[in-house]
This record gives sequence, C-alpha cells and structure tokens, in this order.
Amino acid sequence: METWRDLERDLEDMREYYRHGKTKEASWRKSQLKGLLTLLKEKEGDIFKALKQDLGKHHVEAFRDEIGTLTKTVNTALESLKDWMSSKTAKLPRIALQTSAEIVPEPLGLVLIISSWNFPFGLSLEPMIGALAAGNTVVLKPSELAPACASLLANAISTYLDNKAVKVIQGGPSVGEQLLQQRWDKIFFTGSAHVGRIVMSAAVKHLTPVTLELGGKCPAVLDSLSSSWDMKVELMKNIIKEMFGENPKESHSIARIINKQHLLRLKNLLKDPHVDASIVYGGSVDEDNLFIEPTILVDPPLQAAIMTDEVFGPLLPIITLEKIEDSVQFINSRPKALAIYCFTKNKTLQRMMISETSSGSVTFNDTIIQYAADTLPFGGVGESGFGRYHGKFSFDTFSHEKAITRRSFLTDLWFRFPPWNNYKLQLLESAFNYDYLGLVLVILGLKRHRQRSAGI
Repeated sequence: METWRDLERDLEDMREYYRHGKTKEASWRKSQLKGLLTLLKEKEGDIFKALKQDLGKHHVEAFRDEIGTLTKTVNTALESLKDWMSSKTAKLPRIALQTSAEIVPEPLGLVLIISSWNFPFGLSLEPMIGALAAGNTVVLKPSELAPACASLLANAISTYLDNKAVKVIQGGPSVGEQLLQQRWDKIFFTGSAHVGRIVMSAAVKHLTPVTLELGGKCPAVLDSLSSSWDMKVELMKNIIKEMFGENPKESHSIARIINKQHLLRLKNLLKDPHVDASIVYGGSVDEDNLFIEPTILVDPPLQAAIMTDEVFGPLLPIITLEKIEDSVQFINSRPKALAIYCFTKNKTLQRMMISETSSGSVTFNDTIIQYAADTLPFGGVGESGFGRYHGKFSFDTFSHEKAITRRSFLTDLWFRFPPWNNYKLQLLESAFNYDYLGLVLVILGLKRHRQRSAGI
C-alpha cells in the first residue's frame, strides 16, 4: 500500500484530470466501457481461475453470476450512452413566457467504490460501469477476502482502462479507513450494515453522498397450501441431490466458503443445541476444505443467531406458519429486507406482499431475475441500505441532474417585485394557481380584490 502522502497526491492528480474535462467526453466514456468489455472477454479464463481459487466457484456459475451479467450491462451502457448523456426538456407552466428549461446530467467527480467478496467482479464492476458511463474518475477498493480476484482486478484494470482516471487500491480494513478519510464526490459501498455505519460516519466529514448496498435477511415466502411441509422438505432434499449428487463435497458445482473465519462463523450458527435439533438435512462441515453441506433447518428458534444474522452460506432455515398470510406480519416484525421472494399463485397474497411490506424489491416465483434486469433498480431500504443501481440507475447514481433555465429579456412578471399591495397579491395568487383567466381579469380590473388581514 502506498503511503498516505502518495495516496493524496494520486487522488489530487485524478481530480485534476477530471477538471480538465477529458472524462466528460462521450468518446472517452465509450472507450472505457469498451475497455471493460475487452477485459471481460480476454481475461475470462483468468477470472474463472480467480473465482475458483477464492470461492471455489464452478466456471459456469461464475459466468452466470459475474461475466455474463457484466457483459450484458456494458453492452446496455454502450447502446444507451448517447440517450443517457443527452439533456431532457423540462416542462414549464405557460405563465413562464419566453422561458425554457432542461435537465442536464453531469458527473459528480472523483468517486470511491468499495465492493464485497461474495461477487468480487460483479459488485466491483457493476457500479464502475455506471460511474464511467457518467464520466467520473473512479477509485475501486475490492475486498481483501477474495485476494486472487482483487489482484486480478488491480492488474487488469490498469491495463485495459485509463489509469489516469481509474485506480484500484488493494488492502484490508486499515486501507479502507485511510481511503474513507479522503475527500470524495461520492462513496458507493457494498457490504455489512456494521461497516456501512462506519462509511456513513466517515462521509459526514465532507458531506459526501453515499450509496449503501447492505443486504441483510431476504425472506422467501413459499405458499404450501397445495401440499404438506413434509412433502416440500422431501422435495428440497431430492433437488439438492439432483444438483450436487449424493456427496455434495465431491461435486464441482457447489462453491466453498470464502475463508476459515467465515466457515467457523457458519459452524457456530449450527452449534446452538436448539438450532442443531432443527436440522432435517445436511449439517456436515469439512474445515480443511472450507466446505459446508447444504443444510435445511425447520423452525429453529427465532432469537437464534441464524435467524438474526446474515448467513452467506448454504444454510436454509424454514419457519412454518399456520396461515401464509401470517408471513406478512412476520416480515414486518424484522428489519426491512433487500428483497422478498414470494412463491405463490395467490393474487391476494401477491397484493399483500406489495402493499403491506417494505423492501428493496419483491419478486414472485423467482430469486434472481430482478438482479439481472438492467431496467429495474437494485437497492435496499431501511437497514438493507439506500440508493440504487443497475443499468440507467447506475448512471443516475453517479450523476447530478443539473437544472438549466433560460429566460428571454423580452417579458417579465412585473408584479413579483415590490412595492407590495393587495393588487399584486391577487396577481401572484392567480399566477401560482395557474388561473390564467383570473390573472387577465385582475389585470383588466374585472375581478374584485379579496380583502385580507395581515398579522404583525
């Protein structure tokens, strides 16, 4: 890690580069997006290897979750960039004679992206696509918990992108703290609520706008009126075997836990005797190979850590309810979720989930499509975060919509200036109510003044 003074100098160089206006040019933005596209294509094999090394991901899963979605997003940005960058006419009331207005998106400046380990490339490059499309200079701090991915990002980005405008800084919490002490025009953070609070506290110093993607518990509601829970659990067991075989540890299709610390954290979640008693499938742990078997738990204690903490592992707690409608009350009794997944054909239940719960998103009968769709905003609410990104929403997150107004000198609303009297008050009242007929009648003296009393 470079010294504090080196870092400050590098950041000032990036600010100066931004001030010169190069990053605002459409040609520069397109060149950076094309660079990312080339990176994803030419480094595909290296990305597969890094994800295998850090997370044990099968290359097909890696393509589905990271390379494929990123390629789609870059192509969308390239196809849409001209429209995203263009100004939009703003409608003004007719009383604003000889006046026009527009909204012009402009980049924020120098932005910091701090990403998480669970999708090391997706959670790093997805926001970067929006930041570069919007014309910003970018510093990325990838997670130190996925070191092979972080190293690949650092080396590849310096090769494929403009290293005067885009920089990757590797390191642990101390590096993150050092970065947060600097002045930024935007901070985009993906991670835990605990670290999110640290990010927000640091951002206060410079009044830096922040986007927090935090996650938390994401409940999946399964309407099981058509069959018993025992049958549902048996079906889940059979599907796990179909996907990963009789011995999932020997399967190449299931990822490993990121490191020993997280494996022990997950192991401890299962250690609680009451939680252990709720296991109906799986539960075996291989510490040496960072492997935990897919595990199903039915009705673990609601106060247990597995029901309050974010899991990030192959552990599925199932809570049974007397009535499926009770799931609304259960969801509302807990912190707001990043996403709710509801599997049901019941239209009434669907309406309840939409209108009576609060979450970043609600998805019916699927668990991933809302993440993959560039036309939908992705982000949390409450303790699951705030701000949104993906597609045009990423561009908007890293842009400021500047209001531009142009007025002619040929006309003016003379009654908006002192000295004040009830006549001007009546004219202003008609103007603010867009009562154009009333305005004309007042000017012509055909509308009587309404008497008003003024308090001192």
